[in-house]
Parts: sequence; C-alpha cells; structure tokens
Amino acid sequence: MRYDEAEASSTVKSADRTLDLFELLARWGREMSHTEIAEALDIPKSSLTKLIRNLTARDYLRFVPETKGYRLGDAILKLAQQSNQLRSLIACAEPVLNDITQQTNESCALNQLKGDQVEVVATVISQQRLQSHMRLGDLAPLYAVSGGKAILAFLPDVMRDEYLRSVSFERFTKNTISTKKASLGELNEVKSNGFAHSHEEYTPGIVGIGVPILSSTGFPLGSLNLAVPAVRYTSAVGERVVSILKSAAARIQRQYLAD
Repeated sequence: MRYDEAEASSTVKSADRTLDLFELLARWGREMSHTEIAEALDIPKSSLTKLIRNLTARDYLRFVPETKGYRLGDAILKLAQQSNQLRSLIACAEPVLNDITQQTNESCALNQLKGDQVEVVATVISQQRLQSHMRLGDLAPLYAVSGGKAILAFLPDVMRDEYLRSVSFERFTKNTISTKKASLGELNEVKSNGFAHSHEEYTPGIVGIGVPILSSTGFPLGSLNLAVPAVRYTSAVGERVVSILKSAAARIQRQYLAD
C-alpha cells in the first residue's frame, strides 16, 4: 500500500471511530469510562486516549469527575441546535416564499451564510417563461448578490470587517463591485435602508432585491431575495418588491422567534 493510501485509510478509521464513539454515548444514556468505551468499541486504549483528548479539548466530549466517565459535550448539542434552527427557519419561510412568488410572479429564495458565501436553502421558482433559476445549494459571494449583501450588512462589525479584509473581489460582470471601499459604502446604505440590490452584478440580465431576516439581537439569521429579469425591472417594481420582502421577512421573524 502506498503512503498516501495508508494515510487515507488511517484518516477514515479515525473518522469511523469518532462517529462510533458519538453513537455509543448517545445510546448509552450515562457516562462511560475510558475502559468501557475501549471495550465496547474494541479500540486500543492508547488510540482512544488520543481521540478522547482531542474531542474533549474541542468540547465534543466532557469528562465528569464524579463518575470518572465521559459524555457528549456541549459542542455536539450546539451542532444539533443549529441544525434544528435551520430546519425551523426553513419551515417558517417555505409558505412565505410561495406567497412572495404568487404576489410578484418572480423567483424568490431563502439564503443563509455559509463560510464566506451565501447559500440558497429554500426556493420557489417563477412559472414565467423568462425566469431566474435559484437552485437549492447554490453558492455565491456575499458582496455580489442581494441576498448576500443583506446578510453581510447586518453582521457584527468585527465579522464584516474581517470578511472585507480577507475577500478577493472577482468581477463576474461589468457591474460587479470590485473594491472594499465601494462594498463598504454600499453595505452602509443597505443597513440604513434595510434592503439590498444587485443590478446584474452576478448574473447578466438579472436584478436581485434582498432583505435580512434578523434575530432578536439583530444578527442576520438569513435573507430573502427576489430575482427579476432586467427587462421586467423598473423602479416601481423595485419599490413594490422591497415592501413585499420586508413584510415577508417580518412575518418569518415573528413566527421563528415565537417557536
């Protein structure tokens, strides 16, 4: 076996052991000692010691001195909560997305932050022949699309500033914002007005309008955006869409925070 194959095999084995350990502790219902875990999973104690040390350091496991055993840590619970929160936000948004498309006859989407990009997590596509396709899982730069700008503008200053320091601006069209100064100026306007535009900045022929969905503390849980073919876009259309999206975001926010 070549070195790279052996290394890959070792990595997979380590991942399997980690998942086996999580599943064991989840099923067991109480803390388990180092010896109990090693016997249950048939893992050499030396290997288990290293694995437990790493997982404990990152709060995926917690040592309980009273029982001298290990249980799942808070990091596991946080991951589960984040997954539940995402499903809850999508569940709140799906009927609202349908209403938006019925009112506007245009495609719309719910977006969330994913690393330094924005991801489509729910969408409704217009039935018009000329339409914008926003597919589940689509990713785009925060600075280039309306849904991304709506999130970026409302991030805490430290997160927004770090993003702007590290991002490499790529020009997708002649309208794409390509400097930190221009992006920051627009983001300040977005935060002041409560909505964002993308005038053919990412996809030629498409105008995007986006608004944030905010938590009770003002953190952007996600954003709503509508994609309008440029041939159908006017200032009057834009004003109507902003009103519809703001009302929709407030509706989702009320329902989400009440759950």
